[in-house]
Amino acid sequence: MPREVPIDASRRLLLLGAVAALGSLSVRPVRAATARASTERRLSFENLHTGERLDCLYWAKQAYDPKGLTDVAWVLRDHRTDGQRPIDPQLLDLLYALRTALGASGGPIQVISGYRSPVTNLMLAGATSGVARESLHTRGMAIDIRIPGVALARLRDAAMNLGGGGVGYYPRSNFVHIDIGRVRSW
Repeated sequence: MPREVPIDASRRLLLLGAVAALGSLSVRPVRAATARASTERRLSFENLHTGERLDCLYWAKQAYDPKGLTDVAWVLRDHRTDGQRPIDPQLLDLLYALRTALGASGGPIQVISGYRSPVTNLMLAGATSGVARESLHTRGMAIDIRIPGVALARLRDAAMNLGGGGVGYYPRSNFVHIDIGRVRSW
């Protein structure tokens, strides 16, 4: 059974810098428009499995903030293994655009699932039909969320209108899946 190898702090910052640099090269139009409209970008999260909350600045002075990206990676980690990896900044930009489209209403983004280690993803894929074996969660490119005070259907519709990637609607489980893969919905 594969093991997660912890990433030391210096390597983590190097990886985050590389992801940020790559992410800035291929920003989709909706996120590019959001990026031009703001000099600073903040997001607030509440991890429902760990109880942790984070309000962070992840973009300032025309660049992704390394500390903000590190903090986001920690709060969106796999709660089963404590494994983490950098979260793609384009996913954060999409969440920021979503909050903007919703009028920044509601509380923090409640996280049901952020990053998933390959081990956790395999376990979940074996237990339910709703988990892809090659999930974008394992690459830090997907998140399952809800926002207090925002109807789930409204959250889904706003995400779909942005056209930033995949949107899955799970009303029975009370969350919306958002990713930065190809544009699709289910």
